[in-house]
Amino acid sequence: MREFPQPKVVVSRCLEFGHCRYNGDMISSPVVAKLKNHVDFLPVCPEVEIGLGVPRDPVRIIRDKEGYRLVQPSSGKDVTENMKAFSSSFLDSIEGVDGFILKFRSPSCGLKDVKVYPSADGQGVVEKSSGYFGGAVLERYSFLPVEDEGRLRNARIKEHFLTKLFTFAAFRKVKSEGSMKDLIRFHTQNKFLLMAYNQAELRKLGDITANRERKPFEELISDYEKHLYSALSRAPRYTSTINVLMHAFGHFSDQLSGREKTLFFDWIQKYREGRTTLCPAINTIRSWITRFETDYLMNQTFFEPYPEDLMEIDPIESHLREDLWK
Repeated sequence: MREFPQPKVVVSRCLEFGHCRYNGDMISSPVVAKLKNHVDFLPVCPEVEIGLGVPRDPVRIIRDKEGYRLVQPSSGKDVTENMKAFSSSFLDSIEGVDGFILKFRSPSCGLKDVKVYPSADGQGVVEKSSGYFGGAVLERYSFLPVEDEGRLRNARIKEHFLTKLFTFAAFRKVKSEGSMKDLIRFHTQNKFLLMAYNQAELRKLGDITANRERKPFEELISDYEKHLYSALSRAPRYTSTINVLMHAFGHFSDQLSGREKTLFFDWIQKYREGRTTLCPAINTIRSWITRFETDYLMNQTFFEPYPEDLMEIDPIESHLREDLWK
């Protein structure tokens, strides 16, 4: 089992941390709740921070002839500049952050699909945008894993988010505390993961790590960081994941029986056709890694990109789902 450094994550305070919604509620988020054992959270509620209080009358984004503004219709307050100033000062104050989890569709924290109205008392929605704080986060930290709790209900989005989060946290430790030896180890352990995500960037990262020009570590690590962010910017395609599994299979192919090979290829084909998850094929490879004591593969983050207890089974597929036989 791998050891994982604790990522530092900014989270909307209303998500499992405080009763600070406009109506005094706290929002339940299973993802945030589970991450509490693995993450150093930095909770924040921008609306409370600018003095709106709890409970409070809601704010909304409007677009009129003066442009976009954040207003509180009940009081007539325009808190646009206060929110902009807080967002800027807060983001200036944090260091070493690895990701963000923000409130879905909030006029302050929302990342997308936030309703924009024609006036403070108007009812029609003229467009959808990001919230003021959420938009500032996206503008400054687009390269980091940034999601809202709504999208994290999707298993694929959550997997991509967690993979980036724990990979970047591990890299941050190398960058701040490590040496050339640590960077080489990091790159070696992430080769299969990078192969799944982006093979072109994997080659560039390999060239950087080789350091044929004998660059100082500070310059080298900066180059590596840029390409690492680029490599993990998009989730891997299923065909790339299959390619990595076949690459791993090649390490054992001469030592396996015909029946073992057939079983593995059958799982791959079912995954390709969308008839099963990736788990059976990955667990088959992991069992061979243990059986043949293949240390190189045992240390590959591809097979455990984030803590195992954060991996969840779809309740529809789990034997713990509602007993329909009753």
